[in-house]
Order: sequence, then structure tokens, then C-alpha cells
Amino acid sequence: METIEISTRSDFALWAIERAQEIVMSEGSALALAARDMDEAALKESGAALGKAIADAMLEVFDGLVPEETA
Repeated sequence: METIEISTRSDFALWAIERAQEIVMSEGSALALAARDMDEAALKESGAALGKAIADAMLEVFDGLVPEETA
């Protein structure tokens, strides 16, 4: 994943849209397929993966907001 600078609300909105698209393409499709197939185990697994991807994205941006401590 490349590092980008978010300095405006517009930059954040663009990042959020792009990140959401990536998450839906990678994790959402597995969830949709599991739902179509009525596969309970796969639904749980892919639902958890989707939730983790969303949480990871939020932590990714939060970590960028927190100033790094100097040694």
C-alpha cells in the first residue's frame, strides 16, 4: 500500500472512497458469493474478513493522524 498525504477534507474523502472500493471488491464479493450459496460458514468468515478490512482501514488513517514520537 502506498503512502499518501491527507491534508484536506477533500483528500480524506477521496482516500475513503478509493479504500472503500478496494474493500468491497476484495471482501464484499466473497460475502456476496457466500450469501448466494447460502453457506453459513463462509458467510461468517467473509463477514468477519469484511469487518476486519474496514477496521484496518480506519486504523490505517488514524495511525497517519497521530504524530510520531521522537526518540
